[in-house]
Amino acid sequence: MTDLNKIAEGYITAWNESDADRRAELLKATFTEDVSYRDPLMQGDGHQGVAALIDGVQQRFAGFRFSLKGRPDGFADKIRFSWNLGPEGTPSVIEGTDIGVIENGRLKSITGFLDKVPAQ
Repeated sequence: MTDLNKIAEGYITAWNESDADRRAELLKATFTEDVSYRDPLMQGDGHQGVAALIDGVQQRFAGFRFSLKGRPDGFADKIRFSWNLGPEGTPSVIEGTDIGVIENGRLKSITGFLDKVPAQ
């Protein structure tokens, strides 16, 4: 049986990892080689594509950290989990919910939804 907590925690850990080599190892453990990521603002494919997205988010939101919001749930090959993003120790600035497809214990695709974004 797939451990949804482990998958969601691996995902969050990968998005928080700033060291490129360590992140590459986390991506291999958490995502399939042909992973596809889509949200309203960005998209990327494969480990390199997702790594580039993470780099971009870390540059734009320097000092911010992702954290899980609540507990992940899912059924069959699907996972759903929510997350927070903001400076550590303060209320989140951005929140979202991601839906993933799991293949052999790793994420094959992720569709992200933004639940809370700062006013522009």
